[in-house]
Amino acid sequence: MASEQSKCGILTLAYIMIKPDGVQRGLVGKIIQRFEDRGFQLVAMKLVHASEEHLEKHYKDLKGKPFFPGLIKYMSSGPVVAMVWQGKDVVKQGRTLLGATNPLASAPGTIRGDFAIDVGRNICHGSDSVESAKAEIALWFGEQDATIPYTRAVDQWIYE
Repeated sequence: MASEQSKCGILTLAYIMIKPDGVQRGLVGKIIQRFEDRGFQLVAMKLVHASEEHLEKHYKDLKGKPFFPGLIKYMSSGPVVAMVWQGKDVVKQGRTLLGATNPLASAPGTIRGDFAIDVGRNICHGSDSVESAKAEIALWFGEQDATIPYTRAVDQWIYE
């Protein structure tokens, strides 16, 4: 499900991943809380210790970069939390919640601005487009039944 028409309008999906540094530092709950506080709905989540092969597929667009081997080694060093979030404009708004890729360029109040310093340990990953979200969700959760649709009572207080 890439988007869902509801009484709230068009709801899209975003893939958000808490990286090994975020898991090891015990930030999973705080990061989830930020997305829930914003009004987004968690529709899929799992703890994964990804293989290098899987991570190479995820980061295929960075393969030629000099930092690629270190990125794969770091990302495979421990578990990550793979999540799918649903909401209006969730890809763009989710990236705003995360902050700039370089934490030093991230505004205070963003996840990276509050919890990270180095670009190589920037806590989380977020889809950069709706198309990327579709591909990342398929890679991490599979094509079928990736998400669990459900209605929240609170949605009437979030969406018109």
